Amino acid sequence: MSLTIRLLGPPRIERDGASVAGPRGHKAWALLAYLLLSRQPPSRRKLADLLFTDADDPLGALRWSLAQIRRALRQPGALRGDPVELAFEPGIEVDLRRVRSTALPEADDLGHFTGELLEGMSFSASSAFEAWLAVERCHFAATVQALLLERAQAELGAGHPATAARLATCLLELNPLEELHHELLVRSLVAAGDKEAALARVEACEKLLRRDLGSAPVSRLREIVRGAGDDRSNMVGGMAAARAQLDAGKAAIGAGAIDVGLECLRCACAAAESSGDDYLHARARLALGSALVHTMRAYGEAAVALHKAIEVAGRVGANAIAATAHRELGFVDVQAGRRERADAWLAQAAEEAADWDEELASIAAVRGMNLSDAASYEEALESFEESIERAGRCEHRRQIAFSLALTGRVHVLTGRHQQAREALERSLELVEEEKWIAFLPLPEAMLAHVDLREGRVDQAGATLEHAFTIACQIADPCWEGIACRGLGLVADAQGKDAQALAWLTDGRARCTRIAHPYQWIHGWVLDGMCSIGRRDERVKGWIDELESLASRTGMRELLLRAYVHRARRGDARAWDAARLLGPEVDNPSAWADEGM
Repeated sequence: MSLTIRLLGPPRIERDGASVAGPRGHKAWALLAYLLLSRQPPSRRKLADLLFTDADDPLGALRWSLAQIRRALRQPGALRGDPVELAFEPGIEVDLRRVRSTALPEADDLGHFTGELLEGMSFSASSAFEAWLAVERCHFAATVQALLLERAQAELGAGHPATAARLATCLLELNPLEELHHELLVRSLVAAGDKEAALARVEACEKLLRRDLGSAPVSRLREIVRGAGDDRSNMVGGMAAARAQLDAGKAAIGAGAIDVGLECLRCACAAAESSGDDYLHARARLALGSALVHTMRAYGEAAVALHKAIEVAGRVGANAIAATAHRELGFVDVQAGRRERADAWLAQAAEEAADWDEELASIAAVRGMNLSDAASYEEALESFEESIERAGRCEHRRQIAFSLALTGRVHVLTGRHQQAREALERSLELVEEEKWIAFLPLPEAMLAHVDLREGRVDQAGATLEHAFTIACQIADPCWEGIACRGLGLVADAQGKDAQALAWLTDGRARCTRIAHPYQWIHGWVLDGMCSIGRRDERVKGWIDELESLASRTGMRELLLRAYVHRARRGDARAWDAARLLGPEVDNPSAWADEGM
């Protein structure tokens, strides 16, 4: 006998596929959702304070609701003790767990997950729970969209454009203003050979964005349609041509000739596919996908190329190619704030990488990024330590520099300045030895944040100006944003209020100028704007944006910061939400005015 708990959409319990009576009362469902999603078993007092303060006997009301849930689920041994343990018998399926699992659902199963968490229910008498529910609803909506997006990209990469188009249409129904969803549908229609429908979709997208966002048309979409029917494989065929185009593309990318390099790699993919050499084809698709990711171009095309690399590599047992492709997909999802999907891709990559230290070092670093963005700092440090150890064994010095810089970032965020300085200075030494100018601004800017917190304001300013100049020269929006944030804090420390806010607003514009920015940097800059601009008339809007961004991307510390900013403006409900979330963020610095 199967038992399924569905909390996305109208809450219900299904036994052998048929709906059965659930627990009585909205608060029983709310209690069940909270218990299922809590990181640690909560105490009875916390649960009573969260949901039942309006009852004459809050603990008694909690006991009654727990009994209701046990009876409805026929689980007499569950939900007992203090703290309350779930202790469900094996075999119970929960839709919330399916959404957060590492397995990517099949296309036909995704319709079960598109409803809102506890749909139709509200809890205005329980302000802290209402705030928690709003965040979880936002995060699950984003997670479900991520599942639809990645399944559609996988279907398109596997040569199933009709299924990809159906899923892309569903995505547009959920979020019609996301350009990536429009791009995915256009690519799917082009791949299906329906150029007329693809052009109609481009025109509809342009009209929608002009009307609702006031933005310029998306030229990339028209380029996709214009490129329909291009047959690069007829230019020069054969494996030799594919290898030549692959080598030329990599060399051009390395030399900074991005557009030329990408076109060579596209030609390499077409030639390799027509040659019938699956291994070469997988290599070319991986090279194209990776280049698109790291030059911050066309993430939609990048994902399709990487999924295709995985599919082709699987046919010939090229696990190394599949591992790197999965890691690149994980990296994209980390930057986008799709935590669960990033975990899934990185777990798959680690399995395929086996004992390959160089790749495992990279995987551990990306996993550490994901953990630190979500404020799981101690776990992040463990991942970075693993990355550094593995990279050391294979003398991958750039990987060591990368992981040390991100280790330093964790220490900066948690106020451990000496540890931050040691990690960042060592990272900079390696960066200079490797002449890795493109990475220099990150450790340099983070080290300047340490100087600033230790009172060396002028030194911090000079370092940040250097980091900013390099970031602009290489046109990296992430590093530009971080440097601008630091320069804003320097100006604030010097009493230059207007200049401080100008640096921060410029930093935000810079780090979000690309279609798919690194969301943690976006949030960190926004947090600085909320701190420094607290007397600015626009600050309420910035706080709203920070809360929304942090909610959907699972950035718990930045969400806590949004609550703190709001509470300091006199919102008592925000204090309730902050106190609820605070114990999950193990960082006293999260409560500091500077947001460091």
